[in-house]
Amino acid sequence: MHGIRVALVLVSLVLMATGSAVAANYAQETLDRYFRIEFQATPRPPRSVISGYVYNQNPGLSAERMQLAIEGLDASGKVIGTSTTWVLGGVPPGNRGYFTTQVAPAASYRVQVQSFEWSGRGGASN
Repeated sequence: MHGIRVALVLVSLVLMATGSAVAANYAQETLDRYFRIEFQATPRPPRSVISGYVYNQNPGLSAERMQLAIEGLDASGKVIGTSTTWVLGGVPPGNRGYFTTQVAPAASYRVQVQSFEWSGRGGASN
């Protein structure tokens, strides 16, 4: 029984080490190479609705558990509010994933990938 516990602890440690060893952070320029985002904002008082698609331009890997950062901008381009939303399901390689969320009214918006995980190689990004 003691040997099983030791084995489980060792497996847990290996899995944690593997997960942290393959974790990666990406600069926005790199993310722009992998992903393209198209969206539209629809005013619906008291909240606006942002909806659109994220296109995965990586031909070999799916992007899973993708979270987007949304910045509301005033007329001069200054950030006046932020929020996040999830892409429904994953974003298959060479394909797209849909998202929609309510946001505070703003003159315009900026939407960027905040975090995701590549499926197929076990790596994560945040």
